[in-house]
Amino acid sequence: MTVSVELNHLIIPSRDNRESAEFLATILGLDVGEPWGPFVPVETRNGVRLDFASVPSEDLRLQHYCFLIPEDDFDAVFARLVETGVTFHADPMGKQVGEINHNHGGRGVYFRDPGGNGIEIITQPYEPERRRPTTW
Repeated sequence: MTVSVELNHLIIPSRDNRESAEFLATILGLDVGEPWGPFVPVETRNGVRLDFASVPSEDLRLQHYCFLIPEDDFDAVFARLVETGVTFHADPMGKQVGEINHNHGGRGVYFRDPGGNGIEIITQPYEPERRRPTTW
């Protein structure tokens, strides 16, 4: 039996929930929602809500979040990233500083958000069977 399951939301730890939510929303071209309780939400196009929560610095651990975007949107997203002045790189180990990658027939980039989380933006998924057309 197959159950229909969808990811609804993630809690993303940060030093400052508002700062991290606004940072990611700005880069991805999304809106920051109204705070509720300890969370500042950002909703993705597929309906997954990212709930940013402020936590003590000693409780922060590196998390990794990857966002799949259309190839047609990469230049605008990348330009907003560059405008922030945040260091970015083409590889997960951070050795190719100031570069993007062209993995899996698309483009991608890695960087850290203000809360220290690892963010990856890609235009093609890793799995060949899930590859997207160049425009959505």
